[in-house]
Amino acid sequence: MKILVPAPLTASAFAPFGQVIAVDAAKRHFSINGGNTERYHDLAELDPGPDGKLIVSIFRGQPRTLPFAVEMMERHPLASQAFMPLADEPYLVVVAKPGPAPGPDDLVAFLAQPGQGVNYAAGVWHHPLLALNRICDFLVVDRSGPGDNCDEVSLSTPAMLHLP
Repeated sequence: MKILVPAPLTASAFAPFGQVIAVDAAKRHFSINGGNTERYHDLAELDPGPDGKLIVSIFRGQPRTLPFAVEMMERHPLASQAFMPLADEPYLVVVAKPGPAPGPDDLVAFLAQPGQGVNYAAGVWHHPLLALNRICDFLVVDRSGPGDNCDEVSLSTPAMLHLP
């Protein structure tokens, strides 16, 4: 069984899978509202796909107990999907590059810190929400529209997710 240990979530490490949504990942920021607000601009490449529209939802994740067996992955082939935590808690991200269904050796894990969100590019395999410590809410921006936009696969052999 593969042991999956999360690495810190950084913009460069996560780049093959999408973008990190965080103040420190901003390429541009500037003052607005008479200097009272700093705008961290255009943090993710949101993609609704053909004939889709962007929607905003809140997902409430139940905490996972570690070690955790990663037994399935999903992807959204038509559009991106962005998650921004609303709780001041770390959470886990497990991903694999777009393409054929991943195996345990294709998985990469990240430990996201409070204030770090992720935007999964269209087609990126990812595990559903992996909250830690307590129930956590996430603001989610994803696609609504025609077509089948969720593929799920079971891993032939699970990977065991541990914290470092």
